[in-house]
Amino acid sequence: MHKIDKEAFVQAVYDIVKTIPSGRATSYGAIAKAVGYYNMPRMVGKVMSQCNSFETGIPAHRVVNSQGILSGRDAFGGSSEMQKLLEAEGVVIVNNKIKNWKTVYWNPLEEINI
Repeated sequence: MHKIDKEAFVQAVYDIVKTIPSGRATSYGAIAKAVGYYNMPRMVGKVMSQCNSFETGIPAHRVVNSQGILSGRDAFGGSSEMQKLLEAEGVVIVNNKIKNWKTVYWNPLEEINI
């Protein structure tokens, strides 16, 4: 297996996350596939957890797990901040999960030219 260029991986993840439209969300796995590392959704999760959205402007709150569960909320201080940010964009959250996930889901492989 070849070594990953971590900086290039992080930048590729950030570039995709920046393109997620307001009111939509995607999964760690979808981003991993879009950057060419199908088996690395956890690495995408780690990148998102270390991304300070308030400083970088990268909408990390729009990246959730493959079932639409707000699994990254701890990166927002374990508070309800992730939910509040999504709800401010019109996304409905019920029991820590995006309602109508199939409608809200944004697939980077279909939505952007990579």
